[in-house]
Amino acid sequence: MPVSRAEINRKLLHLGSGCGFPIAALYLPRLAGGSPGLPAIFFGILLVASLAMEWLRLHVGAANRVFGTLAGAFLREEEHKAMTGSTYLVAAAFVCTILFRDRPDITFVSLNLFILGDAVAAVAGQSIGRVKIGRKSLEGSLACFALCVLLGVFVYPHVPLLLDRWDGRLPLPTLLVVSLAVTLLELVPIRLSRTFVLNDNLAVPVLAGLILLWLSPA
Repeated sequence: MPVSRAEINRKLLHLGSGCGFPIAALYLPRLAGGSPGLPAIFFGILLVASLAMEWLRLHVGAANRVFGTLAGAFLREEEHKAMTGSTYLVAAAFVCTILFRDRPDITFVSLNLFILGDAVAAVAGQSIGRVKIGRKSLEGSLACFALCVLLGVFVYPHVPLLLDRWDGRLPLPTLLVVSLAVTLLELVPIRLSRTFVLNDNLAVPVLAGLILLWLSPA
């Protein structure tokens, strides 16, 4: 099945976030003369703006029409009447920059692995997915896991300042555990009750970050 244009648009937007959000989290403290709280302030302001935009489009008809014209191509069907995944992603970045205030490397890795892994899982699942697991596919999950491992092995060692606490390279067992965690958390809905499921854009980066923190050196 070919990947829909709407899904391609969404994932291109996510790819931009996958680069921009982690970079802001990692390097803003350096630009501010070593202020570790600057990323949280930045994402807090962005979150307030995103929530205000969501309220306007969901409650004001004119705002909804303008938003639909400008960004309707990026929305899934269920997002036309609910908060968008992008706002949950901003919330995840905000929570991560608070929880890991002194570990921007963890915020970078957890956000980047989830955003890029989720994007490749969706594209692979829609294009070559045959073995269904709920609403997702085994092929998409394998693509997510493979990308996470490849990023950790071949890309992260070359990102300036990212792995200083890890002596320049994530240990392979740590990388495999966090990659598997991102893959499974992205695949299986996190259900808190019969009717309430945590949005994965918010839950997965935060939980992956907590796992990485647990596995990381002091």
